[in-house]
Amino acid sequence: MSRNFYILAATLGLFALISAGMALVPSSFQPGLPANGSLWRTIALVMLLAGLASALIGVMTNLFEQVDRHSEEARLAARRRRRGGKH
Repeated sequence: MSRNFYILAATLGLFALISAGMALVPSSFQPGLPANGSLWRTIALVMLLAGLASALIGVMTNLFEQVDRHSEEARLAARRRRRGGKH
């Protein structure tokens, strides 16, 4: 599941870079698009922050999945030891 958050973070980061690049392009090259550079910078900043938040959620999800997997393995190992000791 964390892989989905990593992909989302990468996509948002790419779109943030594109939006930041659009802020540098003169308005004559953007017919029909918002010509205000501050709007593009704001969009880039919002997408960058959303991408960073998504990456953080992905990292935290990966860590919790790893802890859950290790605790399950420890429970199974303890159960096997108890069964082996009784017989």
